Amino acid sequence: MKKVIIYTDGACSGNPGPGGWGAILRYKDTEKEISGGEKMTTNNRMELTAVISALELLKESCEVELYSDSKYVIDALSQGWAESWRKKGWKRADKKPALNPDLWEKLLDLVSAHEMTYHWVKGHSENEYNNRCDALAVEAREKAV
Repeated sequence: MKKVIIYTDGACSGNPGPGGWGAILRYKDTEKEISGGEKMTTNNRMELTAVISALELLKESCEVELYSDSKYVIDALSQGWAESWRKKGWKRADKKPALNPDLWEKLLDLVSAHEMTYHWVKGHSENEYNNRCDALAVEAREKAV
């Protein structure tokens, strides 16, 4: 099984407001950078879109190590919260509606095709790949305005 390392980040000016996302996929000695943006969105939607967009590029089942500075994404996946929300009809444990069910639905379907390992990284810190994803996200956000 191929091992792919994915770094992602999202950015938003205002929340909601113009947003962008960036991702880096690494496989052996190859790296691919991708990014995109929307005129009116939220930071969490951009964080989710970055992961979805990266996973959509994988053509076969892979061993994936996902690195993100989004606790929302990493905790919801690694702790099983998102899967629980889906089972409860997109309701959280407190009975309130889960946010972004459209993106979570897509993401849960994508992660189920891979062997996933999740890593939270401190944002705006020493991780060069997270910092590069942030730069890609900010650049995409500025283009989306």
